[in-house]
Amino acid sequence: MKAFTLPDLGEGLAESEIITWHVDIGDVVTLDQVILTVETAKATVDVPAPYSGTITSRHGNEGDIINIGSLLVEIDEHANVTTTHAVTNTASNETAQSPTSTRSQASSKNDKPNSPAVTKDAATVVGNVSQASHNINIDEYWVGNEKSHDEKVVITALPSARVLAQKLGIDLHHIQGSGPDGVILDCDIHQASDQQRPGTEMLRGARRSMAASMAKAHQQIAAVTITEEAILSTWATNEDITTRLVQAIVVACKKEPALNAWFDPDTMTRCVHSMVNIGVAVDSQYGLYVPVIRHADEFHAEDIREWINDTVAGIKARKIGREQLQHGTITLTNFGAIAGIYATPVVSPPQVAIVGAGRVIKKLIMDNEKPKEVNALPLSMTFDHRACTGGEAARFMKALVSALES
Repeated sequence: MKAFTLPDLGEGLAESEIITWHVDIGDVVTLDQVILTVETAKATVDVPAPYSGTITSRHGNEGDIINIGSLLVEIDEHANVTTTHAVTNTASNETAQSPTSTRSQASSKNDKPNSPAVTKDAATVVGNVSQASHNINIDEYWVGNEKSHDEKVVITALPSARVLAQKLGIDLHHIQGSGPDGVILDCDIHQASDQQRPGTEMLRGARRSMAASMAKAHQQIAAVTITEEAILSTWATNEDITTRLVQAIVVACKKEPALNAWFDPDTMTRCVHSMVNIGVAVDSQYGLYVPVIRHADEFHAEDIREWINDTVAGIKARKIGREQLQHGTITLTNFGAIAGIYATPVVSPPQVAIVGAGRVIKKLIMDNEKPKEVNALPLSMTFDHRACTGGEAARFMKALVSALES
């Protein structure tokens, strides 16, 4: 009997949510067969069986949040081997009925039963991240989470208290145990539940990651927001706003690359990128995601729209690959597709800038001393003043407006 615990799924993420079980107690599994799907703050991951055998126990329900090292299943390898030998013996008996099979039968009797097909402990196998990429409103908002360097806090609680906390949506980190040596008891969970308002729930998946990353960004970044407007008098009536914004950001990054950078406060260094990888924030009912369009400077308008459509389809299916959320160098949030004119979007470290676009508004301008009604696109950009000067940010914004108005 072997126990299989949740392996380290990478990216410094200790928690995962069980999305779907693909096996049940009594099922026979083979090596690398997917047994469950979990979701971290960054991706949906298929977890494979580390060895062949029969599932004798299964731990955790769909929707539960589990940590690295949590018991997932117990697998009886011997049950699988016994079944395999029974099939082999049956085949040998059938073969023995044929006069021409004497030699084969003798050979079969001399063969020693093989050891279990898989003896290597593959409990550290991470699994295959879905290459596809939650119901969403494209044009968009959120920034991903980076690795957490915080020390892990060991929580001591009764197993029944842990189960109860998951059902009631109680975060054990905020509970002071009343048991011996601070052990958390069931009564502690009930007391905490009584203090919660109706409708209280534990944040999961992307929402949980968003809460942590936004708090961290607010504490660390010296955020400054500047605003501007782009006059769209040269735009056609059916212009693709998101596509035009992506293209304009590429132009601005080339003219003022200081905003297309990463900053490391620990070493006081910055990395100014020559490539432009734009994170396009996407809102969904499950949380906020920022898939990255890599090498955006190599995309034509139709390629950008195709990428957006494909990515949105993947998010609707609640599958997004970890690699699709990595290596962003600057972020775009087109919150105006829903509502809002100006905002103070939050920069996600190690990036140093995020561009926000509000809803298109009508305004009057003077043209040859005559009033003229035009469409204007409000722009808001937050930058990290530790890594960028006000002049660099202003020049970036100027280049961005110029590209949008051309």
